[in-house]
Amino acid sequence: MAAAALGGLGLLRARLRLAAAAATTSAALGRTGHCAPPLWRGATAAALPSAGRSYGSQAKEEEELRVRYLDDEHKGIVVLGLNRSHAKNALSKNLVKMMSKAVDALKSDKKVRTVIFRSEVPGIFCAGADLKERAKMHSSEVSSFVSRARATINELANLPVPTIAAIDGTALGGGLELALACDIRVAASSAKMGLVETKLAIIPGAGGTQRLPRTIGVSLAKELIFSARIVDGEEAKSIGLISHVVEQNEAGDAAYRRALALAKEFLPQGPVAMRVAKLAINQGMEVDLVTGLAIEEACYAQTIPTKDRIEGLLAFKEKRPPRYKGE
Repeated sequence: MAAAALGGLGLLRARLRLAAAAATTSAALGRTGHCAPPLWRGATAAALPSAGRSYGSQAKEEEELRVRYLDDEHKGIVVLGLNRSHAKNALSKNLVKMMSKAVDALKSDKKVRTVIFRSEVPGIFCAGADLKERAKMHSSEVSSFVSRARATINELANLPVPTIAAIDGTALGGGLELALACDIRVAASSAKMGLVETKLAIIPGAGGTQRLPRTIGVSLAKELIFSARIVDGEEAKSIGLISHVVEQNEAGDAAYRRALALAKEFLPQGPVAMRVAKLAINQGMEVDLVTGLAIEEACYAQTIPTKDRIEGLLAFKEKRPPRYKGE
């Protein structure tokens, strides 16, 4: 039944929208004791895509995006590494295409427990859109590229497992928008971050105007976007833009190491519960409290029939670590 639950996350999202609408209507009528409707009973699990492994654990030098499935004590963690050193990891058409392909492969891979987004290039996370490439595009191509980049970043934000951005260098424009789409952000104190698009007489177009206010508050987000100000890791932590700030090390990967340690904390938890918890939080943050509680109720119901839950209760009773299989 849990396999059906995992395969039915997409169906749950649609049903939650219906539940949200019903809860809103009930609240308006003064009936706050809304009971969520039954959800994905009998849904089939999505097939595990072979494309998810096509990159392999040993990436080629020319690959602009390196995808690594970690092993041993880090099994279940997947690392997506930006690798366009000649362009400061700027988002090109090819890189966006590779990102979209990788994220799509991860969506239904039940062996994936956490995804870390990092840079393979020292001193830089992502410099934003590739403006040199964009200058050669026709105006119609620019619009298409921005739409594709926005859609890809949205796909990253909607991955069913926890995502962590490890910012060991500069993250500007689309680079910061990419990080904002992750659930958690970790940065080195020396890292630089900002939505600087207004300097170019444009605005953030890949979610920045929406995700930044939701992260640090409306007034401060407006200030940073209007001024195109760049903040370092310490200031980013103080305003809530990132969750953790660390001193950079000699290897230049302090944020990645902290992200890896954080991801390792997630591994012992029930896989189905982690996915459904993320869905409940994401959906609930967009609605009022009454509707959010109805969403939580609907999501909680999906953990009851799972083998994970039975194993968790049994492990608690036997005073041992649980052995979750996510199925």
